[in-house]
Amino acid sequence: MDKKSRLAMRLGLGTNILLSVLKTGVGILAHSPALLAEGINSTSDVVYYVLAAFFMRLAQQPADDEHPYGHQQFETIAALMVGAFVMTTGVAVFWNAIDKVWVLLKSPANLSGASSVALWVAFLTIAIKIFLTVLVGRLGRETGNPVVAAMAYDHRNDLASASAAAVGIFLGQRGLPWVDPLAAALVAGLIFRTGLQIVLDAADDLMDTVPSERLVKEVLAVMGDISSQVHLEEMQAHRFGRQMVINMTIGIEGNLTIYEGDALSSRIERQIVRRISGVQRVHIHYHPARAQCCNLSPEQILSRSRAYPVLDSN
Repeated sequence: MDKKSRLAMRLGLGTNILLSVLKTGVGILAHSPALLAEGINSTSDVVYYVLAAFFMRLAQQPADDEHPYGHQQFETIAALMVGAFVMTTGVAVFWNAIDKVWVLLKSPANLSGASSVALWVAFLTIAIKIFLTVLVGRLGRETGNPVVAAMAYDHRNDLASASAAAVGIFLGQRGLPWVDPLAAALVAGLIFRTGLQIVLDAADDLMDTVPSERLVKEVLAVMGDISSQVHLEEMQAHRFGRQMVINMTIGIEGNLTIYEGDALSSRIERQIVRRISGVQRVHIHYHPARAQCCNLSPEQILSRSRAYPVLDSN
């Protein structure tokens, strides 16, 4: 685990331990369902941060015979677990909040506005999450680690949910006590949406989502700087945590020898790894160029890359 990923992990774990104790305790004592929902959210954050740290350590194991590309896929698995935990928390908080709203509507005297300390705790949470959203977001972009990116996304939505809780507490203190548990339900919706987005992003990596147009353009730029005698036909990219392996089919001018084609392909492989961030390895299949494969647009290349051709077994 690199230093920046460790920093993001430690900051998230430390602050969530503090906030889980503070928000849960004050939420109970100050009679604030919204702040209690926030406390439950932070408590679940602590659990998945511990699990994410465990998987991130597994991801640092070196490559072996069974895993020639290393173990960084564990980072994507960790991100998937983070998303699942967040979604589960969102569902639990939502049903608890709806129950509180129902009780209040049936017996308005059963609940009163939360005390002022709950509002100050919500403001403290907002301040901490603003700091973490900015810092961890930057660390996620710098490291390319899907777990750190998931943490940044979670901090950003924690900021939104804490803001909703603060509004609910504030209005509850001013004669609208039903707004507090209603804000808790809104918090739950934000929590669930965060978890769903994390799961979808991790699933894209695990399902080998086809390369983006931007990646194709970057590869074309590298090839164009090397030679005008080579043309990209197809490209697949496979993710392994933060790293990526690219498989390409290129066409080369038919007057080049096999040795010249091999040298050109090897040069392209080296330059793509050197110039495009996150690319661990490149495998190139080359053959004489055909007129119809030359100078394809990025959109055409992506369309051709969606499936490998089925070879005739005969």
